[in-house]
Amino acid sequence: MVIVVFAILVIVIVVLIVYNLYIQKKIDSFNNLNERINNLAILQEFMKVAGEEETVDDKLNKINDIIIEKYNIKYSTIVVFDGAEYVIKASNVDKIHNETLANLHTEEIFQDSVSTATPKYITIENDNEKLPYQKVEMGRAKSAMFFPLYIDNIYIGYWIIESGRMHAFDDLDTTIIEVVKDNIISVLSTVSYQSAMESIVRTDKFTGLYSAEYLYGIGKRTFDRYPTSAVCMFKIINIEDINERVSRQTGNDIITEVSNIVKQKMSSQYVFVRYMGPKFVIVFSGVDEASCGEFLKTLKQEIEELEIIEEEEEVEKIKIINGKKMRVKEKHEAKTASPKLNIVVSTYYKSTGLEQLTAKLEDYLDTTDKSESQVNYI
Repeated sequence: MVIVVFAILVIVIVVLIVYNLYIQKKIDSFNNLNERINNLAILQEFMKVAGEEETVDDKLNKINDIIIEKYNIKYSTIVVFDGAEYVIKASNVDKIHNETLANLHTEEIFQDSVSTATPKYITIENDNEKLPYQKVEMGRAKSAMFFPLYIDNIYIGYWIIESGRMHAFDDLDTTIIEVVKDNIISVLSTVSYQSAMESIVRTDKFTGLYSAEYLYGIGKRTFDRYPTSAVCMFKIINIEDINERVSRQTGNDIITEVSNIVKQKMSSQYVFVRYMGPKFVIVFSGVDEASCGEFLKTLKQEIEELEIIEEEEEVEKIKIINGKKMRVKEKHEAKTASPKLNIVVSTYYKSTGLEQLTAKLEDYLDTTDKSESQVNYI
């Protein structure tokens, strides 16, 4: 009888163990699924930020804040090589540590990590120590993980997370943190074109206007707040004639005066740039083609009434008088110049190819009859 009871107990215990193992497997499976869902949600947040109409630096700072909040990390810093130097793109560390954090690639302890594209984990063992890269600070960070960042096998910078506790990352799930690192790289890849556009924007010395690149980066954030906008490109079609017939200085004066007239009439929500040479672009944010037609006709008329008079100057010439060479000063006759415009307008739809649209407008102005001077819609 005792043997039967004992056997029943053994069977019950075995069944409970098997059941517990089954339940634990289900819990682990659920946790893994939940973890994947959370990571997917965070990735979606990253991608949402990447698509926002903000500067690259603002996007990276938002992403860094997401990392700190979602993964409960004390300090997080993203450093990117911009082609000339290493620049801190996002960090929640006090700025007094910027120089140290922007030069971690020079630290011997991280150089193997950079060359082999592998993470590096370091920590101190007692409160009297400091991490190898720290110069004077001791209390802020007591453990750190360094992640080199690569895009298409090209080293572009690094991401470092730090903690004020020793051995803080001993039990860190490296799979999750690798996903975060990959997400950072994905966002850096996504915004690389935008970053390039923002960095090459120049100001034209004659007009004080931004260059064409401004349209595709910072300027785009202004008019992408609207579903559609009218894009106008105009060209001073007789600028070459003015340069040759009068002078290049007069041609420069024409370009400056034309830009000043347009600037005075621009609303703050519109974008006006010197596109290239004698070509300019105005983006009428949130305005349709028909609504800007009368404005452009009036603007064209006012600009073409502009008259630039070349200053009179004395020119010294050598003439033969009574058989002798003599220097004679003569007044150089003043010449006048007025600009003529050809204008083309089209509709830009938010988040579509602005570069293709401006190329189409430019092609129209460059290939149309040189005598054409009107407002065109394409």
